[in-house]
Amino acid sequence: MLDLYRGSVNTWECDEMGHMNVRFYVAKMMEGLAVFSHHIGLQHAFQPKGPSTLIPYDQHIRFMKEIHPGRPVTMIGGVLDVTETGVRIYQELKHTVTGETAAAFRTWVRHAESKSGKAFAWAPQTRDLLESLRIEDPTQTAPRSIDPTAEALSRKDAHAGVADELGIPVVGIGAVPVEHCDTHGRMKPEHFIGRVSDAVPNLMAEWREDVARAVTEAGEDVRTGAAVLEYRLIYRKAPKAGDLIEVRTGLGMVKPKVHSLVHWLTDPITGQAYCTSEAVAVTFDLNSRKVIAANPDHMAMLEKRAVKGLRL
Repeated sequence: MLDLYRGSVNTWECDEMGHMNVRFYVAKMMEGLAVFSHHIGLQHAFQPKGPSTLIPYDQHIRFMKEIHPGRPVTMIGGVLDVTETGVRIYQELKHTVTGETAAAFRTWVRHAESKSGKAFAWAPQTRDLLESLRIEDPTQTAPRSIDPTAEALSRKDAHAGVADELGIPVVGIGAVPVEHCDTHGRMKPEHFIGRVSDAVPNLMAEWREDVARAVTEAGEDVRTGAAVLEYRLIYRKAPKAGDLIEVRTGLGMVKPKVHSLVHWLTDPITGQAYCTSEAVAVTFDLNSRKVIAANPDHMAMLEKRAVKGLRL
C-alpha cells in the first residue's frame, strides 16, 4: 500500500473523552487523499486554480482503537474499485509504534470539475495509474454493523420536511465560517462529522446523566462518555461560507451493547440535505474505559429523546 500520511495527535484535536475527535480522523483522511492525488498525477486537485478535484460522496469509517494526545500515527492506502468517473479508496490510520489499526476508511470519491463539482471521466493515463494501485480489501477492518452498500435515500426523501413529519428534533444550528471551507469554497468533509459531534450533546448529555444515575443507584459509581465505533456518511451537497446549517438526529438500530444515531445535516432555508449519516456508538465508563451495556430501560429513555424514523 501507499504511504499517505505520517504525523501525531495534538491535544487540541482531542475532546472531552480524552481521545482524538472524529473530525480530525476525517481531516487526516483528507490530507491522505491529497497525497494520493499526487500518486495519480492530479497534483492540482486541491490547489485553488486546479481544473479538477476529488470529492468524497459516500464514506464508511470503522473506528477500532482510541488515539490519545501526543501519539504518532501513520496512514497507508490503495484502490479498491474504479469506475469511469470515480474511485473507492481504502485508507488505514495506524498507531506508528504498535502497528495497531486506529481507523479504516472506505471512501467513494468522484473526479469532478473544481468549480461546478460535476463528475467527468478520468484521463486514460490517470485510469491506468488507479488500476495499478489496486489492493485486496482487508478483511480485518471490514464493516460490521453498517452495510456500506445499502441504497441511500433519494434527494426528495432526504429533506427536512420529512424530518419535520417524523418529529425529529433540531439539535444543532449554525452558519458555515469561511475557515471551514476548502480551496474551492465548499465546506470540508471533516466539518460535516464535526457538526454532528458538536450538536449531539444537546440530545445525549441529559440521557447519559440519567444512565450514570441509574448505574450509580445500582451500586456502581461511574462517569459516562461515548465512543463511535462505525460511521457511514453520504455527502450530498457541500454548503459554502455563510450558508446556514441544521443538524437533525434520530435513533437508529438498537443492539445489546450498541446503538446507532442517524444524523441529517440540512439547509434550513431550502430543506435540502447536505449530508445524511449513521453512527454506531457505545456508552462507556470514563474511569474504566469499558462499555456500559445499553439495557432496554436505558434505550427506552433514549427513544423518548431521539425519535426513530430517519435513515440514510
